[in-house]
Amino acid sequence: MRVVAGSAKGRHLKSPKSPDTRPIMDRVKTALFDILGGDVAESRFLDLFAGTGSVGIEALSRGATTATFVEVSAEALKLVRENLAITGFTARAETVRADAFRFLESAHAAGRRFEMIYVAPPQYQRFAARALERLDAAPLTDAGGLIIAQLHPAERADLDTLTLQRLRKYDERRYGSTLLAFYEQSEDEHATD
Repeated sequence: MRVVAGSAKGRHLKSPKSPDTRPIMDRVKTALFDILGGDVAESRFLDLFAGTGSVGIEALSRGATTATFVEVSAEALKLVRENLAITGFTARAETVRADAFRFLESAHAAGRRFEMIYVAPPQYQRFAARALERLDAAPLTDAGGLIIAQLHPAERADLDTLTLQRLRKYDERRYGSTLLAFYEQSEDEHATD
């Protein structure tokens, strides 16, 4: 596992010893950031269910101003911090040990905003759909903000059942056993907080 591009290109990141954390494959990460393109530069990036932190670190390497990493596992968060030190991005990063859904609630209450949010939860627990529902009801992005959900293709039906008011799905890509679903925050004057 490595940083694919940007200022920390080629730096090798530490991998988890636990099977509970499933890092994104480099080829999927490359495809993701090819799609996001220049929009990553100067963004505030949220890596929710951060795992090793490789997606948020990639965003920092490609010019994101800041990245916030949210992870409930102390072991995984320690790995995120070690990977931030390896890449030299500690000063531009915030690491938060918290349940992702509690973090979403408190961040909304505090009025926090991000331009990009990456959601890569544990599989088969409907967490991606729940996070999208929460981000739709209590947004952390302004109009035009992007939310990307990473899940197993078998979980796609969870997304199809969502009724979202503010988030609009605009793209979906499958890479083997990884599905990326892309959502954009829209303005909806009829939606309420």
